[in-house]
Amino acid sequence: MVFGLNIWRHYLYGARCEIHTDHKILKYIFTQKELNLGQRRWLELLKDYTLDIKYHPGKVNVVADALSRKPKGMIASLLTNESYLLRELEKLQIEIVLPGEQTHLAALQVTSAIVDKIKASQQDDPELVKIIRKVEEGTTPDFIVRDGVLKFRNHLCVPSHPELKKELLKESHDSRFSTHPGSTKIYQDLKCHYWWLGMKRDIADYVARCLTCQRVKIEY
Repeated sequence: MVFGLNIWRHYLYGARCEIHTDHKILKYIFTQKELNLGQRRWLELLKDYTLDIKYHPGKVNVVADALSRKPKGMIASLLTNESYLLRELEKLQIEIVLPGEQTHLAALQVTSAIVDKIKASQQDDPELVKIIRKVEEGTTPDFIVRDGVLKFRNHLCVPSHPELKKELLKESHDSRFSTHPGSTKIYQDLKCHYWWLGMKRDIADYVARCLTCQRVKIEY
């Protein structure tokens, strides 16, 4: 309730408003005799508004439940009514299936070009070429060559190309889908698919040099 008042304060200051809540005890917060420090602080904020708190049982509040439980059919009908969205989805090769025909709404497959670059660059790395020769000789049981691609315990081996490693770390740390995670989180994610010597150290150095993390993630 306090959060809502702070967000909409430019509309509520100087106007009378009603608050409907399923927390019944809030009706008596203005007349309650004993309050803790947090409640006193909130009471000072509430007194700035002209409001009336009314009790509304949760089981009666069916509108909020309906908004939080929208069926897939409603989403499909919204999509089919918007020709612009249909054209954009068609450009992305996304298929829309109406309810009743199948159980899914859409299918989207995303692939990364970094994996293809890693596979193509393995033959240019002298160290990986040596390992490939050892695999052919049968002297390195931890490495395997499958379909011409070198892997370490089923993890794709990344060549020692600084630009290629930087591109991989940038996608796993700076992209909109990753939101600047810490070095431990990136290492746990990347080690499931990739491997190179000094991988953990390179990840820690990259995160330590990120200016966004240095400005935002303050250690308390």
